[in-house]
Amino acid sequence: MTDISYQLYSSRNFGPIGATLRMLAAAGYSGVEGYGGLFGDAATLDALKAALSDTGLKMPTAHIGLDAVAGDPAGVIATARDLGIEAVIVPFTDHQTRSAADWAAFGAELAEAGKPLQDAGFAFGWHNHAFEFTDLGGADRPLDLILQASDTMMFEFDIAWAVVAGEAPADWIEKYADRLLAVHVKDRAPEGTTAEDGWADVGHGVINWAALSQAVQAAGARHLIIEHDNPADDHRFAMRSIAALKGFLGESA
Repeated sequence: MTDISYQLYSSRNFGPIGATLRMLAAAGYSGVEGYGGLFGDAATLDALKAALSDTGLKMPTAHIGLDAVAGDPAGVIATARDLGIEAVIVPFTDHQTRSAADWAAFGAELAEAGKPLQDAGFAFGWHNHAFEFTDLGGADRPLDLILQASDTMMFEFDIAWAVVAGEAPADWIEKYADRLLAVHVKDRAPEGTTAEDGWADVGHGVINWAALSQAVQAAGARHLIIEHDNPADDHRFAMRSIAALKGFLGESA
């Protein structure tokens, strides 16, 4: 059986967290991926920890901002240990328009920030959006320049954002197979769709997840993480998406 997680950002407008995790456990998910808003205060963190314990769900990966990773590595490490997190992934940067040299410098900054976590035994990586595929006029895209900063920095591939950028996901899966820690399993609605910001339930959009799910498994991705940036109904999204993904993987729903 494949470990299938759920990015909890998908349910940020629903909840509470205990109800969300009970719904995910009943749907057949084995884990969840946390995001920064869940780690901001003691009460929220305690509720999350209790919900994980009550449902038996794991949190192998988490999105944590660069400010926290660089500014309070000891705090990030303590939180990760407390929740059983194995991999910390920086998900975003506000500074998306950079030169090639600036992207290389950002990669070096990111790699340096991750060293205390790696030294403490955690995997550390970067999650993409569409801007990492910008043509800079040379051979390397921003994603290349980020990952070139460290051979040990891992990659969480958000395939849907690569599709938005006009890329062929299979090319990037092959290119970074040895760095592919996790994959965001996310789908796009047909061009021109405005509902739910143009996203779709997995298997109900335009992305060929039947082929891509096999490709990411063959590449050795450790975590398949279902996500939707703005579902109108997180229960519908969670249920339909895991059923579709399990079907693509040849598993019973």
